[in-house]
Amino acid sequence: MTCKKCDKKAVCSDFCRGHFIQYLETKVRKTIRQFKLFSKNDKIAVAVSGGKDSTVILYLLHKLGYKVEGITVDALIGNYTKKNLENLREVCKKYEIPLKEISFRKEFGYSLCYIQSVLKNKGYAYSSCTICGALRRYLLNKYAKGFDVIVTGHNLDDEAQAFLMNIFRNDVKVAKRQGPISGLGKSDKFVKRVKPLYQCLEKEVETYSKLMKFPVNYEECPCSVEAYRKQFRHILDDFEKKHPSVKYNVINFFLSSLHEMKEEKVEIGSCKKCGEPSSNDICKVCLILDSLKSEPNKKKNCPQC
Repeated sequence: MTCKKCDKKAVCSDFCRGHFIQYLETKVRKTIRQFKLFSKNDKIAVAVSGGKDSTVILYLLHKLGYKVEGITVDALIGNYTKKNLENLREVCKKYEIPLKEISFRKEFGYSLCYIQSVLKNKGYAYSSCTICGALRRYLLNKYAKGFDVIVTGHNLDDEAQAFLMNIFRNDVKVAKRQGPISGLGKSDKFVKRVKPLYQCLEKEVETYSKLMKFPVNYEECPCSVEAYRKQFRHILDDFEKKHPSVKYNVINFFLSSLHEMKEEKVEIGSCKKCGEPSSNDICKVCLILDSLKSEPNKKKNCPQC
């Protein structure tokens, strides 16, 4: 197949290498403008993992002239996160982007594998992804104070999957918090979170990453083998093969319904233990950490640790 703009071979989305790079960068710029995510005067923290999505958006915002810094949270998942961190350091060094590194062990005293193992032995049904997500969000909000916005690498596939997951769970409250700007409104307790890759397909982000030859590990996190989200990824991917644009349709449906889904502003309190924002007296992170106290401080046998 040839490029829709010239006679060169198409690499993705019916564009050749040069036109595709231009296409994706233009799409990101339009998303930033359309949803008023941030301005050139804002101080931007990019939540980076070393994966393709966060590496691409970190580079793109830097290339577009925004004032960006990377913040990464290491969950200590063996060689997987070790290699990701090495790749991330390489990218930030090459493009002279400041990088703040945060470690689960330094912050909480344990790796993700250990925490999940202890909770499982105590009868909690939390998945590794649930625990990791809660702790990561907590740390990102804590260490992004002083920034105007936190950028995450969520792409269109991620958002379409999340919307379907919330529908299947009948979780309207969480669904309302989706979108290119996360949450229901402004709060001085939370740093604003935005998604400039919101309208970019995962295959487009991956193609861009490979064309730019970023040092990225394209394998999935070993802790996400049984993740609930993976089922919806397979469902959408299968539908997309038979019905092109179905992922765009899911997102466009959500955006067209967004104004009807808004609810009254909810007052966000603070956790009585750590002081971070929480809708309950004790936040989920403190509940997780409190559950570990009665467990002997002994390392579990985990191949990833």
